[in-house]
Amino acid sequence: MPELPEVETLARHLQHLLAGAVLTGVEVLWPRSIALPGVAEFTRRVPGLRIERVGRRGKFLVFSLSDGLNLLVHLRMSGQVRVEPPGAALDAYARVAFDLDDGRRMIFSDMRKFGRMYLTTDVCTVAGKLGREPLADDFTPSDLRALLAGHKGALKPLLLRQDVLAGLGNIYVDEALFAARLHPRRKADTLSRSEVRRLHSAIRQVLAQAIASRGSTLRDARYRDAEGQAGEFQEHLCVYQRQGEACVRCGTPIERIVVSQRGTHFCPRCQR
Repeated sequence: MPELPEVETLARHLQHLLAGAVLTGVEVLWPRSIALPGVAEFTRRVPGLRIERVGRRGKFLVFSLSDGLNLLVHLRMSGQVRVEPPGAALDAYARVAFDLDDGRRMIFSDMRKFGRMYLTTDVCTVAGKLGREPLADDFTPSDLRALLAGHKGALKPLLLRQDVLAGLGNIYVDEALFAARLHPRRKADTLSRSEVRRLHSAIRQVLAQAIASRGSTLRDARYRDAEGQAGEFQEHLCVYQRQGEACVRCGTPIERIVVSQRGTHFCPRCQR
């Protein structure tokens, strides 16, 4: 599933490609891709709307449209949003196709059909329960410490909770915990102040580096940008999907365990 760096990369790319474009029509090829409102209302309201801005909230793409409307897109496991030139054919997994006023098309493709779209005047209707944005300027180590306090469970599942920190997923939680030298099963309420600062810094640095590398395109090759190009951060992953390989810090083989039903990668020496 695309996580914060992939969605942020895609949002920035779509902003560059689509800001000011007008949606002149829409074809819904898989009705269940439209979560809100109904398909008939969705197809009636979209034509004529202008894309004012493309941003992100958690793992949602947020298209700010004219008339006070917002289009939220959650890619889930295999969703992709691409901008195709005039005359380009729809691919086999196209679920929703938007016509643009210059002849291009914005295509939502989704092999596994889990992705969803929401057209609403209020972003909070869909994303209101999301937690803090880990890259926000006002997100401090003290804020992270307050989020961890009182949680006696393991660090990894807590950091994966979207109502705690919005946008983190399996890849970047594993990478951040490695960078902070913290075991994924460490109890969240046992971290010292210095360990919280280390984790806060690691989360932000890993996410920023991944965005700079345009996200991670893993072995399934599902994540692509708006023009079909792969990300590059998979070349810099330290632990994720590297089980059996040598730790980049100490040479110990990376291990894979299951934490709260999620495959988890860590160095048993660096993350005691």
